[in-house]
Amino acid sequence: MINTLFLPELREMLSEGNLEELREFCTALHPARAAEFMEGLDNDESWQVIQHATPNARAEIFQYFEIDRQHELLASQDEVEVASLVTNLPADDVVDLFQELDTSRVDQILALVPAPDRRDIRRLQTFAEGTAGALMTTEAACLAENLTVRQALEQLSKQAERLETIYYIYVIDSTNHLRGIVKARSLVSAIGRPETKLVDLMQTDVVTVNVQDDQEAVAEKVAFYNLSAIPVVDDQRHLVGIITHDDIIDVMRQEATEDVQRISAMEPLSDSYMRTSFLTLSWKRGMWLTILFFTGLLTALALQYYNQELEKFEWLIWFLPLIISSGGNSGSQSATLIISGLAAKDLDRNDAMVILRREALTGLLLGSFLGTIGYIASMMLGQTYFTGLVIPITILSVVTVGTSLGSMLPLILQKLGLDPALMSNPLIAGISDILGIVIYLNVAVLILG
Repeated sequence: MINTLFLPELREMLSEGNLEELREFCTALHPARAAEFMEGLDNDESWQVIQHATPNARAEIFQYFEIDRQHELLASQDEVEVASLVTNLPADDVVDLFQELDTSRVDQILALVPAPDRRDIRRLQTFAEGTAGALMTTEAACLAENLTVRQALEQLSKQAERLETIYYIYVIDSTNHLRGIVKARSLVSAIGRPETKLVDLMQTDVVTVNVQDDQEAVAEKVAFYNLSAIPVVDDQRHLVGIITHDDIIDVMRQEATEDVQRISAMEPLSDSYMRTSFLTLSWKRGMWLTILFFTGLLTALALQYYNQELEKFEWLIWFLPLIISSGGNSGSQSATLIISGLAAKDLDRNDAMVILRREALTGLLLGSFLGTIGYIASMMLGQTYFTGLVIPITILSVVTVGTSLGSMLPLILQKLGLDPALMSNPLIAGISDILGIVIYLNVAVLILG
């Protein structure tokens, strides 16, 4: 929702060229609030306002703009001013923004960026999307192992302005190998011992990730060790950057969104819903809908195969939706539980037999309960005590099969090295539908002759 509180004042400041008030607006408010109050301005007006902020404040406000506005500003505003802004943004964020710009525009901006920052950006651009290298920032607090506490604090005071975070100080040797870490709290605590060397304060058992590690594995490691940031090293253990908790939160949100979309039977979107083109959206949804469509055709073929039985015992059709939904719903429940358990690392494929036993027993219990209700319903609809047995026996069977199938298929996919979320709820339901029809009509043939 657009906050219009400051819009007239901001436009008046701009029209009158009131530099002092514009400067105060950019510095007195939290960057997120400043960006919120500028939502009603057009891109040119917003850009004019943030030019009155300090370089760091300008970058902070810019990061709170909507992502579409960020792309539009980088693409349309003066390249010298854009380059100045880019210099003060974290390099990993710049790489993400540049992916949406024309290559010629990116080259034009980078040509005006200072060489050290340009090298950092170019290096990050070489890492594959979804890896630790693409996720990391090169702005880390790095100090030599032979520095004293006094010297370390002096060095940090010079570095602090450009650092994204300073939870940990990374201790390196002369060839940039990671030797250990010193927590900022430990360094402050050692102020009373200014001649103590970092090598005597540092922890050498450092949790790291490799530059080529998958971002999901990185997120899992950060969550497991409860870290605020994690260092990224290459194969020779050179420190190449760090990944901070805010980037990890973005990864976890992205992975969760992809899993939800897969469970809902569609290929995950690579961008937001509103930024995804109509054709791309249709393609990603249509792929799975086509698979589910053919699953439905198999259901129709199963019904056609048992056409004689259905004609002979027409009352079986009354309970067909009940049978199908019982198996499909129970299978979808099991699949969702197992997929979420795998994502949270509460389960793994080594638990397969325990999971199968639990889900089979759960299916028997739920199937017995639902089957009892179904048996009573069949009596109320005129079936005899004997013929009505078709319903509870079938429900007991399809629910047990549904829970067992729904629990095992995600584990099988994981065993094959695929994402368990690919076993979507509609697909589980479709498979359960076919099995439910086969079980139902075979039970009917056995009991009714």
